[in-house]
Amino acid sequence: MRAQAFAVSAVLLAALAVGCSGHDGASSKTPAATPSGYSQMRQKVNAAESAAAAADRDAASNADR
Repeated sequence: MRAQAFAVSAVLLAALAVGCSGHDGASSKTPAATPSGYSQMRQKVNAAESAAAAADRDAASNADR
C-alpha cells in the first residue's frame, strides 16, 4: 500500500514538473493597471467600513445600558 502511494505521488510530481517545464517562471502578461475611479471607490469603502464600525460601537454601548 505504501509503495503504491509512493508511486502515485511520484507520477503526480513528474506530471507537474513536465507541465510546468515550458514556463520560464515569470508571467509574460503585464499586470493590469489600476482602473479609473479606484481611489474614489476605495474612499467609499473606507467610509462605509468606518460607519459600520461606529454603528457596532453604538449598538454595543446601547446594549450595556
